Amino acid sequence: MANKDVHCIVNGKERVFSVDVRSSLSDMLRGKAGLDSIKHGCDVGECGACTILIDGKPFNSCIYMAIWAEGKTILTLEGLSNTKGEISDIQQAFIDEGAVQCGFCTPGFIMASIPIIEKDEPSSREEIRRQISGNLCRCTGYEHIVDAIEKTQRKRIEQKKG
Repeated sequence: MANKDVHCIVNGKERVFSVDVRSSLSDMLRGKAGLDSIKHGCDVGECGACTILIDGKPFNSCIYMAIWAEGKTILTLEGLSNTKGEISDIQQAFIDEGAVQCGFCTPGFIMASIPIIEKDEPSSREEIRRQISGNLCRCTGYEHIVDAIEKTQRKRIEQKKG
C-alpha cells in the first residue's frame, strides 16, 4: 500500500492529506476530513450522492481518485455555510420548497445546483433538469428540487440587478 500526500484547498482551507494512492476522493474527504455530507450511494458514479465541486465544476467524488485532487480547490456542502454557521440560500430553498425528504441525496443535488444558480442568465426548467440529471432521488419526484434551484437562481439574478 503506497501513500501519497495530497495538497488541496477544501472549503476555503489549505489541507494536506496522506492517502492510499488507490483511495477515492470521497473516501479522503469523509475519512480524513470528516465531511459527512459526501454520501456513499453507489460507488460507481451513477447516483450523484457524492457530488462535490472541484475548481467550480461538479464531480462524483466516488470515482475521482484522491491523488487527482492535488492542487485543486474543493467545495462540499459544509463549505456553503457562512462564518456564523447559517445555511446558504440554496439550502434554505430546498427546505422551503419541500425538496428534502429522506435527505440522503440532498447534499449531492445542492452541490450539482451551484453552477446553475451562479449563472447570470436564467435557466429553463429543462436546462436545470439536464444539469442535475446525474443525481438520483427516490423520494421527491424532482419537481420540488427543480423549484428550489429555479427560485434561488432567479432570486440571485434579481439581487445582482440591484
